[in-house]
Amino acid sequence: MAAITTILTDASAVSTADLSSFRTTSDHSLFDSVTNWTKRRLFSSKGDSSFPIRSMHNTQTGVASSTNGHFNADKLKSTVELLNGGALGQVKMNSSHRRKTKIVCTIGPSTSSREMIWKLAEAGMNVARLNMSHGDHASHQKTIDLVKEYNAQFEDKVIAIMLDTKGPEVRSGDVPRPIQLKEGQEFKFTIGRGVSTEDTVSVNYDDFVNDVEVGDILLVDGGMMSLAVKSKTKDLVTCVVVDGGELKSRRHLNVRGKSATLPSITDKDWEDIKFGVDNQVDFYAVSFVKDAKVVHELKDYLKGCNADIHVIVKIESADSIPNLHSIISASDGAMVARGDLGAELPIEEVPLLQEDIIRRCRDMHKPVIVATNMLESMINHPTPTRAEVSDIAIAVREGADAIMLSGETAHGKYPIKAVKVMHTVALRTESSLPLNVMPPVRFNAYKSHMGEMFAFHSTTMANTLNTPIVVFTRTGSMAILLSHYRPSSSIFAFTNEERIKQRLALYQGVIPIFMQFSDDAEETFSRALKLLTGKNLVEEGEFITLVQSGAQPIWRRESTHHIQVRKVEL
Repeated sequence: MAAITTILTDASAVSTADLSSFRTTSDHSLFDSVTNWTKRRLFSSKGDSSFPIRSMHNTQTGVASSTNGHFNADKLKSTVELLNGGALGQVKMNSSHRRKTKIVCTIGPSTSSREMIWKLAEAGMNVARLNMSHGDHASHQKTIDLVKEYNAQFEDKVIAIMLDTKGPEVRSGDVPRPIQLKEGQEFKFTIGRGVSTEDTVSVNYDDFVNDVEVGDILLVDGGMMSLAVKSKTKDLVTCVVVDGGELKSRRHLNVRGKSATLPSITDKDWEDIKFGVDNQVDFYAVSFVKDAKVVHELKDYLKGCNADIHVIVKIESADSIPNLHSIISASDGAMVARGDLGAELPIEEVPLLQEDIIRRCRDMHKPVIVATNMLESMINHPTPTRAEVSDIAIAVREGADAIMLSGETAHGKYPIKAVKVMHTVALRTESSLPLNVMPPVRFNAYKSHMGEMFAFHSTTMANTLNTPIVVFTRTGSMAILLSHYRPSSSIFAFTNEERIKQRLALYQGVIPIFMQFSDDAEETFSRALKLLTGKNLVEEGEFITLVQSGAQPIWRRESTHHIQVRKVEL
């Protein structure tokens, strides 16, 4: 069994009532204490001694931090700077650096076999997405069964399952052959069923005529073609083609700047949601959410079914933008669905909205996914465009928890290559980011509960000492808090709940590991360290930061929270 040497233990053992004493202490006081102790002890020859922190007093004055966590270099010299000679707040990359940003892959005809799902997982897939706009329950059931088979084989590998609802899509009708639309041509849409001529085609939405006005711009397939509304009658909308192209069957229609007045969850969606409950999927991605009401409605339904499934809202409609705060607050996370978002709003607004949604989710401790067109060219080509590579890098730099592939893996020619490109670009981008010793200061960390405060300071300690973090969790709450403070190294989240292991697969930097807990804390710690060394996730002589805090106490009194630094010895 792996031996564990405790280097720093009992970082704090306080009750919630004592929290006020921390509020008078600078955000840097724990950092200073750790730094000063580290210079005296960690890098001396007395490697096996134990040193309890008795107090955390501030030894610096006038030190300020910005919202992105950088220090005033004239005021503070960190251990990392002194030892590495690098820029302030930066540490050298660990040779075992692992990608933190997660990858969501849409499963479709190109990837629905057992062999391909295994290959996607080994290439870097963290979440398998079921797009309910395509396929039937039988085909999706096959994917779910294969993912569960994969998960059952590994303690330290896991693929979460996300069911993405179709939502209230407005589409053109079937055409026997593609219709060529030319600039300046007059073309009509009718709410009559089954119409398909050279100048008129049906739509599947009875209120289409009421939703559009003269002068509106209709977008086909997110802007591949566009038409201006010229006139309308009670059942017909007459347009002039602005940007032409080939109109095929069942093309998606948007009105620039408007959302359809359809319910966010359709009858088909409710059937698919029940299918997800029956199969215990991990996440729902709910399409075209316009307000928080639909989120509450779905959560009430899931509560009535006793289903522990998290709700990810897709921000993709014009109507959702004024309600962003309430929608994200009600949800368990968000997806920036840039395709329809860029169709309903001016396309130049999409990058700004992406950054804003990511920031809001980070502030609310919610995971956020960036989706649509990330490697679109790899549907047909083996290499990406340089702009697509930059797009991935921007999403990673902005702090997205996950990035998503759609057609690239669902029906593309090069699904495995697409995942490998996304993995490589994300990993390289992460390695170039400045690794701040202290995470961005979030003042609500001192206003909520001890878990948040300890997540903040655990991240500070782990970044200072350049150690991975080990946390034991039954609910996932502490691992999620740590993820949102973005420590520079991995978070090894041990849980005895399979559902929690799968859910944590979406969160940035978290490596969820299933392991049964015993009543003996040290025996459980030893087994965890043995598993990590056996899987080459940590090495002999490496230090780890062990966190004991969170919503449910494990092996500790409810009023006691711990941060420990331990050395692994075989």
